[in-house]
Amino acid sequence: MEQVDCIIAGAGVVGLAIARALSARGLETLILEAADAIGTETSSRNSEVIHAGLYYPRGSLKSRLCVTGRDMLYRYCAEHSIPHRRSGKLIVATDATQESVLATIRANAAACGVEDLRFLSAVEAKSLEPALHCTAALLSPSTGIIDSHALMLALLGDAEENGAMLSLNTRIVSGRIEAGRIVLRTMDIASGEDFEIAASRLVNAAGLGAVALAGSLEGFGRQFLPTLRYAKGNYFSVAGRAPFSHLVYPVPEPGGLGVHLTLDLAGTARFGPDVEWTETLDYRVDPARGARFYTEIRKYWPDLADGSLQAAYSGIRPKLSGPGEVNSDFVIQDAETHGIGGLINLFGIESPGLTSSQAIADHVARILAP
Repeated sequence: MEQVDCIIAGAGVVGLAIARALSARGLETLILEAADAIGTETSSRNSEVIHAGLYYPRGSLKSRLCVTGRDMLYRYCAEHSIPHRRSGKLIVATDATQESVLATIRANAAACGVEDLRFLSAVEAKSLEPALHCTAALLSPSTGIIDSHALMLALLGDAEENGAMLSLNTRIVSGRIEAGRIVLRTMDIASGEDFEIAASRLVNAAGLGAVALAGSLEGFGRQFLPTLRYAKGNYFSVAGRAPFSHLVYPVPEPGGLGVHLTLDLAGTARFGPDVEWTETLDYRVDPARGARFYTEIRKYWPDLADGSLQAAYSGIRPKLSGPGEVNSDFVIQDAETHGIGGLINLFGIESPGLTSSQAIADHVARILAP
């Protein structure tokens, strides 16, 4: 049976960042990915935003890893010439009753170490974005946008330079814990052949499949499996060029950050995500959902023309909290919780997972290769 130092399950942005970090520490690292390419699920079906770290509870993993990861990510982009831009973001109150929420966001951000937010009056916000309607806004200058695929290619390139290996079209069928190692039974999707491989360390970074993977490991306690929920986020794009240079976010809503306006590096506007709870991995976007998008967008962009929105794409977030529940934190589950040395499960790695990816990787590497 083949054996390596470490197996990473999942070649999304977090799995690739972890592979880079562990291989840089001299561990023989193998990345297993069921799809035929890297980053085909959550990592490529999002807003491609570098988050500043404004909304998460003080002391939470999301807060700490986002703020640290943001700075790491900007440095990494500069060093590796990854397309990105510090576009800045406006969080807007569209009526006076929401202005107290802006004050709460600003206070929470400061408590988390983000102290560059500026409060803007309606006139000041409109001077930045003439097409914007709001009664007040917060300006977050450290929010940005990134080419997520270029980021993943750079992370993979670094990992492979360190000796890491990537195996695509490789599904993990099951596994077992034995004699201080983790043995995985895998299947080559193209040929249907299966084989076993062992490792002294396994990082479960399988995203939407992380809970199922942990549950397939013989010897892993079922009491350590959280309930995973799928929160589908639909995106619509606008025909033509939107008259904005900053990202625009309404105040947050339950389950997400509202129907916000983001820009890609070419300046094309995208709106979303909304929150659609689902039980299936169906990425089709129902054009009829656009009616709600018009209503929400016109609260801050009243001049949005009829018929200008078109269904774009969707993503599904692996959430550990459901409708009406307080948003859950990242879960980085190691031997201190489940008692199995060398096994780390990453559960609920949704936004700000992309921003936090290198900070998550360092956190995992400190556990597995101190």
